[in-house]
Amino acid sequence: MARMPKSSSLFAAIAPGVLVAATGVGAGDLLTAGLGGSAIGLAILWAAGVGALLKWFLNEGVARWQMATGTTLLEGWVTRLGGWIRWVFLIYLLIWTVFTSGALMNACGVAGTGLWCLGGNPVVSKVVWGVIHSLAALVLVWKGGFKVFEKLMSVCIAVMFVAVIVTAILIGPDWGVVGRCVVIPTIPPGGLGWVLGILGGVGGTVTLLSYGYWIREEGREGASGVRACRIDLAVGYTMTALFGVAMVIIGSHLDLSKRPGGLAMVALDMADQLAGVVGPAGRWVFLLGFWGAVFSSMLGVWQSVPYLFADFVQLQRGRRGSALGTVDLTKTRSYRGYLLAIALVPLPLLALSVKQAQLSYAILGSLFMPLLALTLLIMNNRVAWVGKRYRSGPVANAVLVATLLFFGYVAVEKARSVLAKRNAAQDAKADLPGGAVELFTDDADEHLARLVVDGVDREIEPFHARVFVEVVSDVRDESDGVLDDAAHIPDRMAVDGGAPSRQVAHEALELAHPIRVAILVG
Repeated sequence: MARMPKSSSLFAAIAPGVLVAATGVGAGDLLTAGLGGSAIGLAILWAAGVGALLKWFLNEGVARWQMATGTTLLEGWVTRLGGWIRWVFLIYLLIWTVFTSGALMNACGVAGTGLWCLGGNPVVSKVVWGVIHSLAALVLVWKGGFKVFEKLMSVCIAVMFVAVIVTAILIGPDWGVVGRCVVIPTIPPGGLGWVLGILGGVGGTVTLLSYGYWIREEGREGASGVRACRIDLAVGYTMTALFGVAMVIIGSHLDLSKRPGGLAMVALDMADQLAGVVGPAGRWVFLLGFWGAVFSSMLGVWQSVPYLFADFVQLQRGRRGSALGTVDLTKTRSYRGYLLAIALVPLPLLALSVKQAQLSYAILGSLFMPLLALTLLIMNNRVAWVGKRYRSGPVANAVLVATLLFFGYVAVEKARSVLAKRNAAQDAKADLPGGAVELFTDDADEHLARLVVDGVDREIEPFHARVFVEVVSDVRDESDGVLDDAAHIPDRMAVDGGAPSRQVAHEALELAHPIRVAILVG
């Protein structure tokens, strides 16, 4: 038995599509578009629109299954593809939840610090703001219910969308070039990786499954429900595409090549540079937009992902079909327990390096998309399951096949990239003097250590990283272990390692200046 629609307002009519699209716009996706624009320029604008279109077809398939069968896609997986899939998905969901929640806490911590650095210490401020945002989202979802969640999301989405679009307009790009780059696909030299990142990053991964629970809250069913879903998904992903286009435009006017302090900190660097491009107001407008993007994503995950766990528990108890449709999952112990776990368990990640977690999260997210495309191809083409009226047409099937191939390729490439970087970093570390090097500065800055040990992330050859360590080690020995003046290090590196090593030294000194380094060779 479906629930009756609770509201006839315009936002209620398009809310599920807007919610799922906004929840999928996390800090990583947002900044990937900005970094791509900075590295390649406007030529990759078209990727934002194509990525949004791919996600529209995936979500439309999820909705069509539910309108045809009255069951969520998760229930369809269990009943039609075998009980084994529930355990595979549960393990995946648990791992994905920890990594995603930790990444969102860190992103919200960075956003809060950008608006107000508590105590003048960015590291502590990030942790405090991350905790505050996580607990605030917990209380709002726990106490507010779906309608309060809708209203809060509408505010965050409005702030996010308006702020970023206004920032892009204030920059004043050549709109003729923008129009051409949006409609004419091109991949400039060095642009393939950025195109793949933008295509794959637009609009979420596991959160796509949340759409089915939100349309159930709105009481949608049958053919009219399919039409409503197609409209609200079109609105939501159009906003997502415009958002991605705006971020590429913003990035194209900034120099983001150095990526200080990790991906999330790029947002603060973008805001600082925007102050010089469009004035101090531009910095605050962008920071508000960034905050709206990451907090709306957190709210969406905190509210929607517990649905999946609660649905799993109900299926374990044998409730299916109409019996499951009558259960208010948000009131169940499984929903609320999982909500508490999302908000509290990953909190320690705020005080730790989450680099490996972010890499693992990227792989997990990319692996989910080909699985979703494959199962929709199987399930929505069985007339016995969905009926002729709801069966996928040729266009939908063609797009799903293309999506399966594309995201399958992206998943393989991401896995290969992460493994290659890890192996290269281990090889570089093994070649360093004594086999182990730790670097510290007077303000406990970790950037220098990351540059040397994981220099491959900055496309620095292990040889030049090793030269840097050896030269600094020699200077340390000459000055009784203290480097008060390191200005001559680049010249010495140029002698030992050539011009590329000089550039590595300049980058290292920029990241940790004034440099006072103690090198402990174990």
